[in-house]
Amino acid sequence: MAKPIFQRPKGTADLLPQQTEQWQHVEGIARLLFGDYGFKEIRTPHFENFDVFSRSAGDTSDVVTKEMYDFYDKGDRHMALRPEGTAGIVRAYVENKLYGPEFDKPYKAFYIGPMFRYERPQAGRFRQFHQIGAEAFGAVSPALDVEIIAMAVDFFKTLGLKNLKVAINTLGDKTSRDAYRQALIDYLKPHFDELSHDSQERLEKNPLRVLDSKDPKDQIFVADAPSILDYLTPESQNHWQRVQELLTALDLDFEVDTSMVRGLDYYNDTIFEIMTADESLKGSATIAGGGRYSGLVEQFGGPETPGVGFGIGVERLIGLLEAQHVTFKNDNDLDFYVVNIGDDTDTIATQIVQAIRSYGYMAERDYLARSPKAQFKSADRGHAKFVVTIGEQELANHSAKLKNMLTGQQLDVKLADLYTDLPTIITTEAEEE
Repeated sequence: MAKPIFQRPKGTADLLPQQTEQWQHVEGIARLLFGDYGFKEIRTPHFENFDVFSRSAGDTSDVVTKEMYDFYDKGDRHMALRPEGTAGIVRAYVENKLYGPEFDKPYKAFYIGPMFRYERPQAGRFRQFHQIGAEAFGAVSPALDVEIIAMAVDFFKTLGLKNLKVAINTLGDKTSRDAYRQALIDYLKPHFDELSHDSQERLEKNPLRVLDSKDPKDQIFVADAPSILDYLTPESQNHWQRVQELLTALDLDFEVDTSMVRGLDYYNDTIFEIMTADESLKGSATIAGGGRYSGLVEQFGGPETPGVGFGIGVERLIGLLEAQHVTFKNDNDLDFYVVNIGDDTDTIATQIVQAIRSYGYMAERDYLARSPKAQFKSADRGHAKFVVTIGEQELANHSAKLKNMLTGQQLDVKLADLYTDLPTIITTEAEEE
């Protein structure tokens, strides 16, 4: 009988240590930078009740209609793996009453973690993927929209990405959207039979989603569709104008893209995407998207609360960093390697390596009973700065040999001193050089 072959599920990836180092670097920059903007990390479950996502994303979005990983658990509850970050954050915001007077407004939170969507795996798209995102609740100010955009751009620049481009649009308030929705229906209905099947289904439910279609048949009509900018209420027009003024004041280059609608149904007023253009990418690649939303907190049982946020696809971001040859320094070289010679030195080698680690140094030893030559090769491969050698003679003298691998200098060190005063020993050695 053939042995079963175990492989990772389609659309997933194993992140090995050489990759997780880069991921940790990206996530570390996010945590530091977002903290500078007053955002604090929040962690929500990887799965929620199905209604959390179907209610927030909208029943016409691809996420709900095609891509959700949903299932019934053993209690016959309809659950779903989270396809995006915002809905879980809003649910947590309401359930934990983070809108209360004891919390400053706007309430700022960010998240980092895996998301799940059933879609055709391709370059930069996975069924388990990861997002870095941020949400701010409780303020309608256009300045908060601009801060969210500026923070995302700041993050990418800090990482070293080049050729960034910001595209913005507005979807207006409810009155604006209702008027624009009807205008789109009136424009598209005469062409109903020429639209794609998906767009035919969306036409009455949410015609704005037709603008987001990538089908060539739909693109013909999208090009000449009415513009949302012609249907804005005075309030939405003022908000839209102020966002542009503040972006200009910050010297953030942007362009207006009136065909942008984003993929989820809860957005209103400002929406945006951040792209990077590079010859190696053969065009522009979107690395972040988001915008302002209202009504979502109320849907989850909270008070009327505006929100604004963004999401970043980490796999796509890592790929772009590699495409632009952006590197980072990550010093994983060993500080110490402990070479032990002879069976009787095994215990003392364990004590030495633990004592070294207690000072905060990175230390390693041999566990395979290898020859001294093989152990020294391991020390070289690990680029160890120091090698501590303990043999039968050193064991009898309660001492060890400490060698500086950069200078070649070696000295005998009492074990008691090594345990209690190692930082002073290596500092004194450096000063004597």
